[in-house]
Amino acid sequence: MENSKITGAEAMLISLQKEGVDTIFGYPGGTIMPLYDKLFDYQQQIRHILVRHEQGAVHAAQGYSRATGKPGVCFATAGPGATNLVTGIADAMMDSTPLVCITAQVGYDKLGSNFFQEADTISITIPLTKWSYQITSASEITTIMSKAFYIARSGRPGPVLISFTKNAQTELTRFSYTPYKPQQIKGKMLPEIPSVSISEAVNMINNSLMPLIISGQGVLISGASDKCMELSQKGNIPIITTLLGISSVPTNYILHGGFAGMHGSLTANHMIQKSDLLIAIGMRFSDRFTGEIPGFAPNAKIIHIDIDKAEFDKCVKCDLKLHGDALQTIKLIMPGIKYRKREEWIRYMNQVKIEDRNMIESMYLKEKKSGSISMAKVVESVAEWCCNDSIIVTDVGQNQMFAARFSKFSNPRNFITSGGLGTMGFGLPAAIGAICGKKEKDVIIFTGDGGFQMSIHELGTIMKYNLPVKIVVLNNSFLGMVRQWQELFFEKRYSFTEMDNPDFSKIAQAYGILSYKIMNFNDLESKIKEMISHKGPILLEIDVTKEENIFPMVPAGKSLDELITQ
Repeated sequence: MENSKITGAEAMLISLQKEGVDTIFGYPGGTIMPLYDKLFDYQQQIRHILVRHEQGAVHAAQGYSRATGKPGVCFATAGPGATNLVTGIADAMMDSTPLVCITAQVGYDKLGSNFFQEADTISITIPLTKWSYQITSASEITTIMSKAFYIARSGRPGPVLISFTKNAQTELTRFSYTPYKPQQIKGKMLPEIPSVSISEAVNMINNSLMPLIISGQGVLISGASDKCMELSQKGNIPIITTLLGISSVPTNYILHGGFAGMHGSLTANHMIQKSDLLIAIGMRFSDRFTGEIPGFAPNAKIIHIDIDKAEFDKCVKCDLKLHGDALQTIKLIMPGIKYRKREEWIRYMNQVKIEDRNMIESMYLKEKKSGSISMAKVVESVAEWCCNDSIIVTDVGQNQMFAARFSKFSNPRNFITSGGLGTMGFGLPAAIGAICGKKEKDVIIFTGDGGFQMSIHELGTIMKYNLPVKIVVLNNSFLGMVRQWQELFFEKRYSFTEMDNPDFSKIAQAYGILSYKIMNFNDLESKIKEMISHKGPILLEIDVTKEENIFPMVPAGKSLDELITQ
């Protein structure tokens, strides 16, 4: 191999193998055909999943990455194939998901001529990626791919896009692969955290009466879930999560207060507002987490641990900033932490937990006189019967927030959702990616009737590969989250949010997927039990309460103290 020449297409595929890639999600087209032709010879080494739309490919790559921790890889042809990836690339950038997206481009000699399906993919994606690069010669491939994977997975992970001209796919080159070395990227090495800063953090934690750990997605990315729990246990410090940090802490952990933010738990939101010290690990203080900034955590000093120093003081001013990897930084802090009883603080947490649960019981979990089914009841019933090690994937909207509030987790990386961008249509292809990456786990997706129809075509992918995804469609015949805002803040003027839907169960049947339509509360439990035990793909379409709202809710422009509970 080192001495003989091979095509650029083959060099690309061998480079992917060298980086440990076992699965690619993609959709072929004219300009990328040389790469797909060579992929025909590599089917035993690399599994290719043919999606039904390029956006499905990038979301599937995201689901694969979030479930496994490895960079997801997707292929798309030039022009519309490449531009169809853009939403998923932006989503991955917002949520720090490592991807390597490989798109074709017209031949080098045709660039700038408005050739068929030419689009300036690099200019389009530069603002949305950690790095975008156009390969114009086969000789560049191995160096560029090594660098691409290093950038995607290093530091704060994120998407990389490689545009691959047609001539570079067909040219001959000698293959030699060298892993990229960190020192080749100037300024990217993490500085050593000064010991004085570690000592200051330890003192702040030990002297705090009401400390609170916030576990963000950075904890999951760095593999710090166990260490974060150890920090909580050693100091007797309650812990909450961000939306993307869900599953970094086991649901049943005694010091766990749930996730915080606009639709977070009463417990988590109240504790933030009462705490005297926030230990924020691997999170970015998004507006959906903090509410109105001036009213956020009024009594608390803040220690912020993050690998991306650009996040420091960007949204919330912090008292101590520790620039480093979550796992390594927690390890530095841990030896100095002392156990404190903090009886009043723990008592407060438990009291609010009871208040939170009572609200849930009265509002959502009792059978309604109308016989309608609450989304909360669906999610809690699934959680009761499924394994706590199941991967829960959501779409975006009310279904997402009910799934986040009522699912149960025992292990990290088991909750996959679109956070920063809030991309409807994310759920179904992300679930495909998750099941491809973690074949040994159950993958359950909660989706609404709106988001489901944005990627319903990916049922074809599930059919082709017989992927055992368990799909729960929460059908309220509304764009539920937008309708909730219209009800609460726009005088119930339901402007273009009511949906006229097809029979989703029949559509699933047309794809050869076992499906049921559930319209009665009494049928719910038996069908959920059947879904959990079924070995292949299955869809439950559940008619849920038409105008149900997800509470608590922090209205836009309000602080966490001003949340609505009913």
